[in-house]
Amino acid sequence: MIEIRGLTKSFRQHTVLDHIDLTINKGEVVAVIGSSGAGKSTLLRTINLLEIPDEGIIKFGDLEVDMAKRTKALTLELRKNTAMVFQQFNLFRQKTAIENVMEGLIVVKKMPKEKALHIAKMQLDRVGLSDRIHHYPKQLSGGQQQRVAIARALAMQPKILLFDEPTSALDPELVGEVLDTIRKAAEEGNTMLLVSHEMSFVRKVATRVLFLDQGAIVEDGTPEEVFLNPRSDRTKKFLTNYHGSQEPEFSI
Repeated sequence: MIEIRGLTKSFRQHTVLDHIDLTINKGEVVAVIGSSGAGKSTLLRTINLLEIPDEGIIKFGDLEVDMAKRTKALTLELRKNTAMVFQQFNLFRQKTAIENVMEGLIVVKKMPKEKALHIAKMQLDRVGLSDRIHHYPKQLSGGQQQRVAIARALAMQPKILLFDEPTSALDPELVGEVLDTIRKAAEEGNTMLLVSHEMSFVRKVATRVLFLDQGAIVEDGTPEEVFLNPRSDRTKKFLTNYHGSQEPEFSI
């Protein structure tokens, strides 16, 4: 279980996250939706401390990090519990697909090369790229690059997978293959926190949906509750152009 208490982050005079309280249970697929600038990506980046919160507490099981008492060692330990899939893939351009997946296993987990190689091959096969393991990022489509990034994240066996708009940089025809890969990972029981603008996908895959507005969680419920019967007026306004009563357009 992951617990977040009082998570706050400001940039200059602008509060981006305003005392966020959030508990995520093992196996949950939690989607975060909201308007641009609501703090969605910042929430993900503060959970793995790519952005350092101004205050708050993050707990992963027995590991507790109070931002007022944060040390480098605690920061590194917390990051070992998370793996993030970015909008822009963030692959090492000079490394092949399999080398990209192996990197964290060898450098962070200090895993022997042969074991890392075995895990990397297995994960790339899971995302449908067993025939691309020796290809460099420039030789792969955007969708294939993002699937390498997902394989890299899965290989680390994190307590939570963080997805920051994983399809936003893709051409429309490549979106489906990445969403299908995420769906399969969700079905395997991985705990996820997903920021996405793919509303039909969110409704189909998420077990829980958060609506973030001005740095605060104003809606928290099942996809059916949030899309069909939102309590917050702000959520209702946001979903005005989305026909929540219809079946999701995304199919897999």
